[in-house]
Parts: sequence; structure tokens; C-alpha cells
Amino acid sequence: MPIADDVRDEFFGRPWVAVLSVAADDGRPPLTVPVFYAYEGGLITFFTGTQGRKARKTKLIARAGQVSVCVQLPELPFQTITAECTVVDADRAPTTGQVLAVVRRYVPEEAAREFATGETDPPSGTFVLFTARPDRWLSAGFDD
Repeated sequence: MPIADDVRDEFFGRPWVAVLSVAADDGRPPLTVPVFYAYEGGLITFFTGTQGRKARKTKLIARAGQVSVCVQLPELPFQTITAECTVVDADRAPTTGQVLAVVRRYVPEEAAREFATGETDPPSGTFVLFTARPDRWLSAGFDD
């Protein structure tokens, strides 16, 4: 049974650490990594971290143009939602505000501001902020 949109949006909107998967290259399995993310207006945003533009993850996402993002309740009653997404934007110079919108969901405001400012101010600004549009939703554990 499909999950109701409002239940999905509320669950996916929580500050879980997501698991992101992207197709790999050279015959390797998909790359699967944890990410901080934000979910707003039906779009998922996440960034690549301190190795940003040079990271293997960045290159794979840019090449594939698609990712899967899974969030889960890791305790009883186990629940998961996965979004299969098309990447619609890759901002190679995100603003402090854009990075802050993701980071402040996970850490206290002062630490979030310090982190976002430090990672977006030149010359250290290496983040790539991706925006992904969910095309298909998969869920488990949301029994009526």
C-alpha cells in the first residue's frame, strides 16, 4: 500500500542522517554514504563535504545524474523511506545560507554558522550543493 504524502513528507522532513547511493564506475558496486540533507518544497538538498569538488561522490553524482536517498527509523517499529531521484542542480559555489539550511538541522545554531561560513568562504569553499527531485518513493514499515 502506498504511503500517504503527508506522512511521507513529515517522516522525510525529520533530521535523519540519510544514506545516499549513486551508481559507481569501473565495475565497482554503487557508492553508498551517509549525508546530511534538507527536504523542502518536494526537493532534497545535500552537499558533498570537505573534499567537495574533488570527491569521488561528486564526480559519480554528476555523471549519473541520479541518486537514491534513504532515511530510516532505526528502532522499533522499523520504518524506512527511500527517494529515487533525478539530480536537478549542482551548485559549485553555494552560499553560506544554503549550507546553513542543511547543517542547522543537525547541530546547534552557533556551530552550524561557524561550519557553514568556514566551508563557503574562499579559499576553503569546496562544497558542491546538490538538489535532487524525488521521482519515485519506496517505503517499508508504515502499516495501517
